[in-house]
Amino acid sequence: MNRVVLSVLLVTLATLNTYGTSIDAKNIDRVVMIVADDLRCDVLGCYGDPITRSPNLDRFARQSVVFDHAYCQATWCAPSRTSMMRSRYIDKAGPTLGEVLQASGIRTTRVGKIFHMRVPGDIIAGTNGQDVAECWTERYNSPGQEAHSPGHYACLNQNIFTGDLADRETTQTKHRAYVSVELDNDGRNQPDYRSASKAIEWLAEHRDEPGFLAVGLVRPHYPMVAPREMFDHYPMQQMSLPLVPTGDLDDIPSPGRSPSNSAANGLANYPDNQRRMWAAYRASVEFMDEQVGRILDSLDDLGMAERTMVVFTSDHGYHLGEHTFWQKSNLHEDVARVPLIVRVPDGKPTRTKSIAELVDIMPTVCEALSVPIPDTVEGTSLFPILADPSTQTKQSALIIDGKGNRKHFCLRSEDWAYFRYHDGSQELYDMRIDPEQFDNLAGDSDVADVLDLLESTLKTKRP
Repeated sequence: MNRVVLSVLLVTLATLNTYGTSIDAKNIDRVVMIVADDLRCDVLGCYGDPITRSPNLDRFARQSVVFDHAYCQATWCAPSRTSMMRSRYIDKAGPTLGEVLQASGIRTTRVGKIFHMRVPGDIIAGTNGQDVAECWTERYNSPGQEAHSPGHYACLNQNIFTGDLADRETTQTKHRAYVSVELDNDGRNQPDYRSASKAIEWLAEHRDEPGFLAVGLVRPHYPMVAPREMFDHYPMQQMSLPLVPTGDLDDIPSPGRSPSNSAANGLANYPDNQRRMWAAYRASVEFMDEQVGRILDSLDDLGMAERTMVVFTSDHGYHLGEHTFWQKSNLHEDVARVPLIVRVPDGKPTRTKSIAELVDIMPTVCEALSVPIPDTVEGTSLFPILADPSTQTKQSALIIDGKGNRKHFCLRSEDWAYFRYHDGSQELYDMRIDPEQFDNLAGDSDVADVLDLLESTLKTKRP
């Protein structure tokens, strides 16, 4: 590689710039944070998808700063949400965001799933899961029937279709990740509708108070439940499947191959059901989007929008057949990348390519509410980027998969995605020319200098 190019890359990866803020946090009385579950950003219209109906998030995006390169720090629910709410890459050191805000006299409220809850288990039972009680002044769960909701049920990897309520896949059963339900009703009995309704009620009751409201929606996490009319928007025959080239898995090391793959879970036998998975996922996203719209509309109706910062994101992305993989717990882009949309009073709507991480949300909320940021925080406030989208507060994101002594790491810079697995195996992708991550360059001598640089940078970043 040209040494000048390498020097530029070295500076890009190693330098951390700090910038001033021109957005006045004094104009912000409250923060509303909405977290979807298992939502990949590329199914939203505002992230370029022409098929999924997401009019509310698309409208919100036109009023906000949209982050095109935001990444989770863990690739499944529990560690990702812990990381986000403590601004820690891998451990539980330090206080939660809610505890920090309460120490400054700010009311903190949870509605739905913010810390980890088993979906569907804790949702059906209406229990708190791994929630941290100290984080909240008050908290509310939103129970629902999930896969037991009346309607047309499908277990797609088993090719089962029925309207019967008996013998459906549910909590901790083997095939629950491939279940959809086309509701016989408009979804008012669903957990996300209830969460939105409670959030609206809370906003009306506390319209004159500063506060932090976190609303956790469980869709599009399985079971993919939505009104039948939303399923009708996505005919199975019109759903395209991701390209999987012949031999696609040949250059992916064993630790990088998802155990939830088409051959193992049975979906390889049912190509049409793979399309139905896409249809059900999109219908669930549309239902989630409708609830987001209800919350945003309430801020307008109550006259609160002009002094409220709103953050929308997800705990991680999701595989829907890329590389034959399904679900999460994987370092590839479809899982690591998340939607992140932030609206601030007096802010200018725009998009940014600046790298952001979910650990950045806690210091951003603290700055918005004029609360000191704890020393334990490992993220960086996004306010410099909100003020100037060309600002770069960090040069790479760190994503972690696995646990114990079998942790795997991804370093995602603007141009490169580098994976290092616990056994020393590697993946390297040039995201400028290979955004679908088909060509693993880890063994290519032409990029050996880049690989060495990324590996040494990862050593300085990873916990």
